Amino acid sequence: MQAKRATFPNRLLPYLLLAPQLAVTFVFFIWPALEALTGSVFTEDAFGLSKQFVGLENFAALFQDSAYLEAVGVTFLFSGAVATLSLGLGLLLALAAEKTGKLAGLYRTLLIWPYAVAPAVAAVMFWFMFDPSVGIAARGLKALGITWNHFLDGRQALLLVILAATWKQVSYNLLFFYAGLRAIPRPLIEAAAIDGAGPFRRFTAIVFPLLAPTTFFLLVVNVTYAFFDTFGVIHATTGGGPGRATTTLVYKVFKDGFEGLDLGASSAQSVVLLAIVAGLTVIQFRHIERKVHY
Repeated sequence: MQAKRATFPNRLLPYLLLAPQLAVTFVFFIWPALEALTGSVFTEDAFGLSKQFVGLENFAALFQDSAYLEAVGVTFLFSGAVATLSLGLGLLLALAAEKTGKLAGLYRTLLIWPYAVAPAVAAVMFWFMFDPSVGIAARGLKALGITWNHFLDGRQALLLVILAATWKQVSYNLLFFYAGLRAIPRPLIEAAAIDGAGPFRRFTAIVFPLLAPTTFFLLVVNVTYAFFDTFGVIHATTGGGPGRATTTLVYKVFKDGFEGLDLGASSAQSVVLLAIVAGLTVIQFRHIERKVHY
């Protein structure tokens, strides 16, 4: 069946309807990206009054900077942990939500709430819970013989921002996994159960393969989230510290650009970060999508 084509009485009307969205896209996405690309080949003074063309020197300096290379390692560790934990927990909670019976609505509502919380607010909540002096989680760990102080211990600080960023994203994954589970035909699972397949076998042979398109979509979204959208969590909890233990690439762009006023290096970092995420997305589509059956 061929889709019905929309017609407009005035030829200019479609362009007028698209104009606001195109303007927002240009002002908030394309223009800043072009500014970053242009700024990456210049050095500017702190006030932006003068600049000098330096070609690729800003990029060459990045890969000779030990602090930048350390941020690359922290970013990949942080992003891998956040994507893995948020996807795994989202799937587990979706499976549990499907089996809660009469309380399913309440259960889903409570689990979806974290998605409505702003990243900075979620980060402050975790900051209070794990505060070494008054935090309830820090006190509980102390009772178990574990001394918690993310102000001094870089590994604990990294674990804190991973937990906060994961908690913020789990609800998003839950929604899509739950919708995917509800779309799986019940007769398939019932037939497997009649044939003697246990719960684990039914999950690995039927449920998870049918969730592959949803999982692949969420993998791309979660990797992008961990690379770009976790600035607020890090800024509100650790500020990139202690030392550089929680300084990811997106946070280093902020520190070098807004605090260090090194606009050329900051722009070059933005371009490299965009290239890394674009490369990872292409790899995911080329190698992982082939194993997904729609």
